[in-house]
Amino acid sequence: MAPHWEGLNEFLSVAEHGSFTRAANKLDTTVVSVSRRVATLEAYLGVKLFHRTTRKVSLTDEGELYYQRCRPLLAALVDAEQTITQSQALPSGLIRVTAPVNFGEQYIAPLLAPFLTAYPQVSVDLHLTNRRVDLTETGTDVAIRIGHLPDSTSSKQLGSRQLTICASPDYLATHGHPDSPNALNRHVCLVGSNEHWHYQSGGKIRTLTVSGQLRCNSGVALLDAAKHGLGLTQLPHYYVQAALANGELVEVLTDYRVDDEGIWALYPSGRQLQPKVAAWLGFLAEHLPAHQLRTRAPATAP
Repeated sequence: MAPHWEGLNEFLSVAEHGSFTRAANKLDTTVVSVSRRVATLEAYLGVKLFHRTTRKVSLTDEGELYYQRCRPLLAALVDAEQTITQSQALPSGLIRVTAPVNFGEQYIAPLLAPFLTAYPQVSVDLHLTNRRVDLTETGTDVAIRIGHLPDSTSSKQLGSRQLTICASPDYLATHGHPDSPNALNRHVCLVGSNEHWHYQSGGKIRTLTVSGQLRCNSGVALLDAAKHGLGLTQLPHYYVQAALANGELVEVLTDYRVDDEGIWALYPSGRQLQPKVAAWLGFLAEHLPAHQLRTRAPATAP
């Protein structure tokens, strides 16, 4: 049997508003028109969909069943229409973006000028914070996150980073090389915003609480302290690569190195991507490739 669409929109509106009058106002039509279309649908189906009295309109059992089956179909139709309409639209409007403070300063902020030049109808509100904000609650369109994500999260991977434990040759000459993660308890550790260092053992990611003379949420400050022989530090590889290459730092515990962590762009689930958001995600994917995150010299903290 071919689907019968006449009167379906009116039926759903009456069911949701509990009134032919309110449904007519919502649909910007007359009560007579709504009533006539619902009656046509009932005649086609051969059942009464509503109990009607002078004071109340309510669904019959058949009407309730029909409503529950038809509501998601209409929602899908609306979504399909929006998808087609938006696919033809130029990106425009405000994008709210959040990212970790120093990672945002080093990698996201430099992309704003070329992005806004490419999309002059778009504006960006970039909020840098190390706090994990709720996207729906704050109205955020895209959040940059680093690490593992819940399976249910809507996201696009932009790249990856590798964590490296290292120290200066002078420090290691004085204090020796740690031969296992547990040996870090006998060393001076330069601690960032997270006092739990990650390592891999037995095929599993494990953590160890470390401590030392210095604690700072700036990767640049920790890098400088490590080069001056103040202790061991664990930093993303793009901070220390240049110092490792020129011998200022030496990597340790390479057998316990953790797998790369993903760098992600998150966006709210269950929502059709607007052209402005799709454009921003595509721009990030094109201009923030993984190899840049693994090779750029450090400038600020992650």
